[in-house]
Amino acid sequence: MTPKLIITAGASGIGLAIARHFTKHGALVAICDIDEGALETVADEFCFTAACDVTDAVAVSKIVDQAVDRMGGLTTVIANAGTAGPTALLEDIAPQEWAQTIAVNLTGQFTLCRAAIPHLKPQKQGAVILMSSAAGRLGLPMRSPYAAAKWGVIGLKETLTMELGPHGITVNAILPGSVTGPRMDAVLAAKAEALGVSVEAAQAAEVQNTSLGRMIDPDEIAELAWFLASPGARSMSGQSLGLCGNFETLR
Repeated sequence: MTPKLIITAGASGIGLAIARHFTKHGALVAICDIDEGALETVADEFCFTAACDVTDAVAVSKIVDQAVDRMGGLTTVIANAGTAGPTALLEDIAPQEWAQTIAVNLTGQFTLCRAAIPHLKPQKQGAVILMSSAAGRLGLPMRSPYAAAKWGVIGLKETLTMELGPHGITVNAILPGSVTGPRMDAVLAAKAEALGVSVEAAQAAEVQNTSLGRMIDPDEIAELAWFLASPGARSMSGQSLGLCGNFETLR
């Protein structure tokens, strides 16, 4: 069976790396992204692209139906859309910043799964991959709404695993650490400003917090996602898979 993937936030960063990896291996790939400019630059690479705000459940359902119709089915769903949220102490975070971070990072995964599951269940097989974070198993100072959302993703994963297992559908979560790219650059810049240190110092501290002493490349996440969607992982479900270079040193 030809893999048929829907991935949110697929026009840049981790999402684009995953989408390209699946395409390279012969999959049909549908991506959506809130960044219309980024979508335009990669539209020719995939069989379906659409602009979408993952917090809009009606829009997400419409796009999923369109993508499934275009691809002729669906085998894999990857809820990748996310936002870094504010970098500040909890008492300095505005309620609207908290709400927006939870909406994108947690509710956005709900809206995608809600729309995609009816297409997966009749097939009695498929893979759902949720994107959590190392912050989904550890605390993350100055990033409380982000950490709370990513812990919530783990709860969603645990529940979906039980709901979808009887239908032959696997559900797993990937927990990346610090991933190279524009989003991480922005986070480090904000952290440097909040702490009154240089960006270089913030970057050095980030790397020192991992046992491997380096950041993660988006292609590493793409390779793991491909495996989770493959027949080799057909009995692998309910797992929270860290890809962080060992962030335990944060404790």
